[in-house]
Parts: sequence; C-alpha cells; structure tokens
Amino acid sequence: MASNNASNLQSNQDLVSEPVSLQPKVKLTDIAYQKLEQAITMLVLEPGCSVSEQQLCELTEIGRTPVREAVQRLAREHLIIVLPQRGLFIPEINIRKQLKLLEARREVERLVCRMSAKRCTDQEQLAFVQLHQQFKESARLADVDQFLKADRMLNELTLKAARNEFAEGAMRLMHGLSRRFWYFYFKKSNDLETMALLHANVAEAIGQRDADRAAQASDKLLDYIEFYTKESVSDFM
Repeated sequence: MASNNASNLQSNQDLVSEPVSLQPKVKLTDIAYQKLEQAITMLVLEPGCSVSEQQLCELTEIGRTPVREAVQRLAREHLIIVLPQRGLFIPEINIRKQLKLLEARREVERLVCRMSAKRCTDQEQLAFVQLHQQFKESARLADVDQFLKADRMLNELTLKAARNEFAEGAMRLMHGLSRRFWYFYFKKSNDLETMALLHANVAEAIGQRDADRAAQASDKLLDYIEFYTKESVSDFM
C-alpha cells in the first residue's frame, strides 16, 4: 500500500515538474489567413487575378482545410471573391468602394481610439508610447517594413484596449482593404513620412490617455487618407 502511494506521489510530482505552456497554440487557419492577407495587401496576389485553392496551398505551404477556412474569412473582408464553379478572384481596387469604406472607418476608428485612450491598462499605455517612437523612427529612416509592422501592432493594440467587440468586428472588416489601398498608393507617391507621423500622433495621444486628442488625431489621419484616395481617382480612370 505504501509502495502504491509512493508511486502515485512520484507520478504527480513528475506531472507538476513538466513545463506548462501558457501561450495559446496558433491555429493553421490563422497562419494561412495571415499569409494570404499579407500576400493580397502587399500586392503579391495582384488585383484582378484569378487563383486556385491549390495555388494558395502552395503559396502558404498549408493544407486545403485551413486554407479553405482562411479564404472564407478573406471573402467576408472583401479581399477574395468566391464564385461557385468558377474559382477564386482577387478583386480589383475600386475607388468608389474605398471611399464608402472610409465613411464607415472614420466613425468607427474615432470611437476605437477614444475608448482605447480611456480604457488602456498601464502595460498597454507603455506599448502605445513605444509605438509612437517606432512610427517616428520609421518616418526618419523611411523604413517601410518598420512602419508596416508598427501599423499592424497599433491596429491590434487599439482594438484590444478599446474593449468593444462590436467595434472590433467592424474594424477588422476594413483593415485589409485599407492596407492594400495604401500600399498601392504608396508605391506611386512615396508618402511614408507623412503617414508614419500621422500614426505616431494617434499612438502618442492614446499613450497620454487623452481621449479627445486621440479622436482628433484619428480624424486627421482619415482626412489625409481620404485626400489621397480622391487624388488617386485618375489612376483608376
């Protein structure tokens, strides 16, 4: 009996001593989505092209089921068009739809920035301060990769700090199309410094927990995005 108890105790100790991972496992569907979203927004998959599911599997090096689930998510975000019996298409850049998107984005993003400034934790506040510096640095160095990385981090952090799942859902539907349009425009205009500094102002205002200033910084960013969107009309004529 004592031997059994000792054996059970040793087994329990072995279990306790095993390292426990606190990091959630990343799903293959999420990895497939991230890879495909980046390929579309960075124009690797060009607007107007047709693709097959097999091509997307080869591009991501991921199997059919996760890729198919990622495609469904991208279709909801208007980054892929699924046509039964005809295949998958990357939509053309549509200036009229882009302007409609900006109408909605302006209102929701202002709310998200305002709520983030009010509700961010001390740790999140520090992250906003760090992002402000990263945007300033990307502007100084004209570093596109650093800007894009900081932009994604700002998007995720503001959605987390706002703590409003309905606003988050609305914004996620607009992020990809917004990034794709900016990247298309950036390749023609090289306006990285302006964009980076406008984003820096948003991060700084939220980091200072100034809700009114965060809303104003968001509006100024959207003013500029709307300006260059309208200026791009001639590129689509």
